[in-house]
Amino acid sequence: MSILVVGGAGYIGSHAAHSLRRQGHEVIIYDNLSTGFKELADGFELVIGDIADSAKLAGVLRRVDAVMHFAAHAYVGESVTDPRKYFQNNLQSAMVLLNAVVDSPVRKFIFSSTCAVYGTPDKLPITEETPRLPVNPYGASKMAFEYALDAYDRAYGLRFVSFRYFNAAGADENGLVGELHYPETHLIPCAFEAIQQKRAALEVFGDDYPTPDGTCIRDYIHVTDLAEAHVLGVEHLSHGGESVKVNLGTGTGASVNEVVSTIERVTGQKVPKRIAPRRAGDPPELVADPGRAQKLLNWRAKRSLEQIVSTAWAWELSRQGVQHSS
Repeated sequence: MSILVVGGAGYIGSHAAHSLRRQGHEVIIYDNLSTGFKELADGFELVIGDIADSAKLAGVLRRVDAVMHFAAHAYVGESVTDPRKYFQNNLQSAMVLLNAVVDSPVRKFIFSSTCAVYGTPDKLPITEETPRLPVNPYGASKMAFEYALDAYDRAYGLRFVSFRYFNAAGADENGLVGELHYPETHLIPCAFEAIQQKRAALEVFGDDYPTPDGTCIRDYIHVTDLAEAHVLGVEHLSHGGESVKVNLGTGTGASVNEVVSTIERVTGQKVPKRIAPRRAGDPPELVADPGRAQKLLNWRAKRSLEQIVSTAWAWELSRQGVQHSS
């Protein structure tokens, strides 16, 4: 199959491109490089274009059998202070992409959604039937697009898999791609920056949550496990599978303090940290029930938190030309 990976020069999209290739699929990456990186698309055909450019999309859509859509803004905090940016890109521009797909022969669509659609759930673990009550514009923009997918499935026969990610982390085990964000806001790379004195300290947002150690608990999933699920998702559609929404997580939570301890164990270095106020809209605990993914796609997360940190650290050192020995 030939697959258009929209946003494929970004963190998760680039890992999906490599996983697709490993399974024998052809990949074209489409990215405007506003937050993506050309180096993450190395070795693939790269079409530089925006998801709001329907003419450019039309040309490339004629050459593919399916679309994976990763091209979203994804900073929760920024979505609160600049919601216009989020609804503009994640909904308005994304609808241009969706309409271009419907105007083409392509009828298989994989959407990069998020557990942020659930907001602050009243019970855990979170199943796909948990009510969608997002508490920030980022989650709301993703939920709105899911509604569009439902409507387009019924009206136009566009079949989709909407993957609701929990906390993606780690890097490709072959060292080909890894996490790159500017600015960096994710826990593990921020901890690495604190170790390397690129920031004064890792900010831990709140230590007074109703959790065993007072810090937030999240379900950290290795980005390669996530990418492999996308391959299974597109194969599910190619075999005639129905549209479906699927959680992607491990089913196990780790607190911020537990992640920091793992980082210190893997790197052999102390993480300088300081407690900062809680962030608005941060639920105390988010953990997936990954049962549907296991049942429908025969998928389960295989990689541990230790492997997440180890691959991320190897990627971090490789980018600085430091030889890593594990």
